[in-house]
Amino acid sequence: MKFTKMHGLGNDYIYINAITETVDNPEQLAVQMSRRHYGIGADGLILIKQSDIADFKMEMYNADGSSAQMCGNGIRCVAKYVYDKKLTEKTDIRIETKAGVKQLFLEVHDDVVKMVTVIMGQPQLRSSRIPVISKKEIVKDEELEIDGEKYRITCVSMGNPHAVVFVEDIRDVNLEEIGRKIENHPMFPEKTNVEFVEVITNNIIRMRVWERGTGSTLACGTGACASVVASVMNGFTERRVDVILDGGILTVDWRESSNIISMRGPAEMVFEGNYMET
Repeated sequence: MKFTKMHGLGNDYIYINAITETVDNPEQLAVQMSRRHYGIGADGLILIKQSDIADFKMEMYNADGSSAQMCGNGIRCVAKYVYDKKLTEKTDIRIETKAGVKQLFLEVHDDVVKMVTVIMGQPQLRSSRIPVISKKEIVKDEELEIDGEKYRITCVSMGNPHAVVFVEDIRDVNLEEIGRKIENHPMFPEKTNVEFVEVITNNIIRMRVWERGTGSTLACGTGACASVVASVMNGFTERRVDVILDGGILTVDWRESSNIISMRGPAEMVFEGNYMET
């Protein structure tokens, strides 16, 4: 089975052209291929398929085999894949995801995609739609206590759930311990992605992420968008923000007039190969 390893700011996935390749058990395959020391190693698996409503369809699985609705870094790599491999000549494409159809604008240099802007859509703030269990319709700067420690969370959905926690110094965060506990807290019936955010200026934030079903990753596109939304909601930043992640920088713009978020960042190919299932 042919595969391509790609990443967006270090958020790496294994991509398979499921238009030509047959994938019978993607959940199991995602686990096998994603293992860092026994497989190819990745944050998950993304299948590229035909779509009846868009140019292509993206089907995503986390490293633990669970299905995910959307990945901002992953979808940029899908755009690069289909253009660089001549599956399309368009530089303005639409990709179907479980979070809806997303529009992408490709920046091409020497016939290779370097940067991609994704129209991520409107954030969802209502508790029941994220989902998060709360008596409040919007969870903004709410206290969450875990093992005697108190955290202030703001919840946003970008097609998948996010809990954003603002901190004074992001270097002091025990990402694995706290991220895992918040991800699995009972108030999140579908679990949640967790972002820890340090505000640098009103146009720059620093973010680290614990991804639902995967763990610590170098970047998260939907998480960057959710973090900007939470930053604006809490009065910390303006609407156009550079988000510094462990893997690099994304530029997120939450337009006030339309309530629509766009995200711009790079996409890179790492290597290609053939995978033999065991």
